[in-house]
Amino acid sequence: MSETLERPVAERAAKAPARQKAEDWFSRFEAALAAKDAQAAAALFATESYWRDLVSFTWNLKTVEGPEGVREMLEAQLPHIAASNFQLDEEPSEDGGVVTAWFSFETDQGRGRGLLRLKDGKAWTFLTTLHELKGFEEPMNERRPKGAEHGVHADRQTWAERREAEARNLGYSEQPYVLVIGGGQGGIALSARLRQLGVPTIVIDRHERPGDQWRKRYKSLCLHDPVWYDHLPYIDFPKNWPVFAPKDKIGDWLEMYAKVMELNYWGSTTAKSARYDEAKGEWTVVVDRNGEEVTLRPKQLVLATGMSGKANWPSFPGMDRFRGEQQHSSDHPGPDAYKDKRVVVIGSNNSAHDICAALAEVGADVTMVQRSTTHIVRSESLMEHGLGDLYSERALANGVTTQKADLIFASLPYRIMHEFQIPIYQKIAEVDADFYRDLEKAGFRLDWGADGSGLFMKYLRRGSGYYIDVGASQMIIDGRIKLKAGQVDEITETGVKLDDGTELPADLIVYATGYGSMNGWAADLISQEVADKVGKVWGLGSDTPKDPGPWEGEQRNMWKPTQQEALWFHGGNLHQSRHYSLYLALQLKARMEGLETPVYGLQEVHHLK
Repeated sequence: MSETLERPVAERAAKAPARQKAEDWFSRFEAALAAKDAQAAAALFATESYWRDLVSFTWNLKTVEGPEGVREMLEAQLPHIAASNFQLDEEPSEDGGVVTAWFSFETDQGRGRGLLRLKDGKAWTFLTTLHELKGFEEPMNERRPKGAEHGVHADRQTWAERREAEARNLGYSEQPYVLVIGGGQGGIALSARLRQLGVPTIVIDRHERPGDQWRKRYKSLCLHDPVWYDHLPYIDFPKNWPVFAPKDKIGDWLEMYAKVMELNYWGSTTAKSARYDEAKGEWTVVVDRNGEEVTLRPKQLVLATGMSGKANWPSFPGMDRFRGEQQHSSDHPGPDAYKDKRVVVIGSNNSAHDICAALAEVGADVTMVQRSTTHIVRSESLMEHGLGDLYSERALANGVTTQKADLIFASLPYRIMHEFQIPIYQKIAEVDADFYRDLEKAGFRLDWGADGSGLFMKYLRRGSGYYIDVGASQMIIDGRIKLKAGQVDEITETGVKLDDGTELPADLIVYATGYGSMNGWAADLISQEVADKVGKVWGLGSDTPKDPGPWEGEQRNMWKPTQQEALWFHGGNLHQSRHYSLYLALQLKARMEGLETPVYGLQEVHHLK
């Protein structure tokens, strides 16, 4: 054997086994894609395997399962998608027989990043994400704009003059390509992404200022997720930012962010109606802007009204005869006006606990009505055992940035995510056994999710049914917050009557009864027909309480195309608003530029509400 032939063999032998396994897999995979051989590519996936694609191959958010799912997707997409140049981004690792490999790749239209896990030489989990579009990269780092225009220019416009002209014209003499309805963290994050991509966008909100969605809630409201989990795109929170940010700090941050990111934000603006013209491929949206009726004609409409935005008012007999005050938790102003008052809070999840705690602190006589079991997890335990490896100072010290953590989290398929969550909550149950025993002694009815998988799966499946404890649980244990389990039979003139005959006298009733599906906003704004065409928003189809099957594999209708052309839904917590805003923005940008966007696996409709 000649020296030139011996060298590659020696180099291969010297490589770490994990790298060799990953490179061999990618070599075979890329060859199959180049040959447009879907069957050969599918043969590289294990019998139990999951390919989660965020836009790069499917122009959708889609998880396919097993070799057959991979084959079907690739047969549909390979005529349209050319993927190549798969490169390892860092040294692969191997632990417990699983090889983990970070990689980058290209398609004909964009560049992507991903994470591969191999078992016995075959793909077990495979994440592919579109990171940027070729020719439409964000003006960042070496592509950042100069800002100042050196030299002599007649009729020079300053930055302020250009911004003023844009704000004056957009929505009037010029139309936005995207209209985002809802100016909370979701709408703001998406609008920031779209601005960097050069997509003319207006975001509207009924509140006067960005951040008012937080400022105007009950005064004890704060983030229950830690700061490392909650950054917005482009600008991280300062390093001295509190771990759990109070609502007013979040409100001020959102207002600052909207200004610094130069968003076209219309406050004090309410959308009155919307109609899609299929022939023109555009929406007609009538809005009230500070008393002025304005008609907007965007090509794309995004409802970023929040998965916790459509208040779910219950319908109990007798509500119309109650002599006191009634509020939904979303309208509760805080405790100050209710000192020494009798308050009944119906509900036992996050908002109910926060409101009860604040009322008890000012001296109100407050009773929580628990109608169904609730999952409780102490904030400290959640940080230590649930989030610490991904979102914490410890994670950062180990090289796990927020962006890397987002991709790790995204790489775990929803189908098996509960298997990774169950041991976390078993550990928490063991560590906090005394805490849970005391809660049950106080009469609180606990659960750990339908399969013991705890908070994250409850959130992903139904968006409710839990409380991250930041102090209210101890107040229940101590009796400062009274607790009554049961169903509401009726509302009387003076209080709440339960199904066991107990009547709880009240001056104020707060209905902490949650929120409805986001397609309720579509029904209000567009039509019930469109809302039914889209179907239920949120949930995985896990066939657990409040998340009916069949299995979807992704969040229903979120951040991806829907059955209604040019209508999108965006939102979730700060983490989801940050992470998924990228993929939604890239989908919108591609359509603006006329790129081919063949969608695989368009969301089917199984449930209307």
